[in-house]
Amino acid sequence: MAMHRRHAGTPTDHPPDPWAGGRPAPGAGPQPDPQPNPWADLRFARPTADAPATALAQALLAAEAGYPVIPLTRSKLPALRSPHRGHPEVPPCRGACGRLGHGVHDAHTDPLAVRRMFAAAPWATGYGIACGRPPHHLIGIDLDTKNGADGLTALRFVAEQHDFPVPPTVTVLTPSGGRHLWFTGPPSLPVSNSVGRLAPGIDVRGTGGYLVGPGSLTTHGRYVLAPDTPRRPASVPATLLTLLTAPPPTTHREPPYGVPPQPAAALIRFVRASPPGQRNARLFWAACRAEESGLCQELAARLTEAARHTGLSAEEARATIASAAHRR
Repeated sequence: MAMHRRHAGTPTDHPPDPWAGGRPAPGAGPQPDPQPNPWADLRFARPTADAPATALAQALLAAEAGYPVIPLTRSKLPALRSPHRGHPEVPPCRGACGRLGHGVHDAHTDPLAVRRMFAAAPWATGYGIACGRPPHHLIGIDLDTKNGADGLTALRFVAEQHDFPVPPTVTVLTPSGGRHLWFTGPPSLPVSNSVGRLAPGIDVRGTGGYLVGPGSLTTHGRYVLAPDTPRRPASVPATLLTLLTAPPPTTHREPPYGVPPQPAAALIRFVRASPPGQRNARLFWAACRAEESGLCQELAARLTEAARHTGLSAEEARATIASAAHRR
């Protein structure tokens, strides 16, 4: 995928960065030896008996960097129960009562507030980062790998179909093999949460949603930073932001499973543009989308031809397409 050059910014216009790992910004000149930064070792972290203390430490670092946080359980749910359970508020209370237990609406950057939440939930082994909140107005792109999904390939398809680059950005690896991409958005254009609307295998976390923070320990494992992740989230590409904020298509025009409109030509182009190392993955993903659209038989020959253009043999292409049909 095309890449944007990162803008390092200056210490005066960015909050502290917990992902820096003690590295100075480019061009910053000689720096004193930094204090050890536990975020730098998150990708190597292993589950420990002191998971709650680790979660609190990482949450405080995130809060210091301007990311509002809440404590999470091992099942990735808010750790504090609602004070209104059994007596629902109308309209729903979002923290105006002053008590804890309002989920993402409790998220805070103040260290005393963060410590208060974790003290009330000593069983918390992770933390969530609220999306859409200042100063970062975070947008999370969740690339899933469960149930046969391939979110990374899906994002590449969407990027090529709509001709926008995906810049390098903060990337968190999930225990299931997926990844979360973090982007910053504009304050005046909120992004809604969605599941599979952009493409199969792509979920979006926006205003009112949260991302599991790196270092969090869950039932299935620990969330960790990807190797060589950038220091700060990149700005969301303008075209991607347009797709994320556009009104959802009407029911009669929306293909099954969120397959983009006019899939045939776009799927063929996607396969023909496959770089080495992605040829089979792209062909399989495109064949799955064609199968879900009811176009697999119609497109089989064209997909095979497109795969041969990339260097795959006709036999390999047909076997991959057959695998997609069998999966369906």
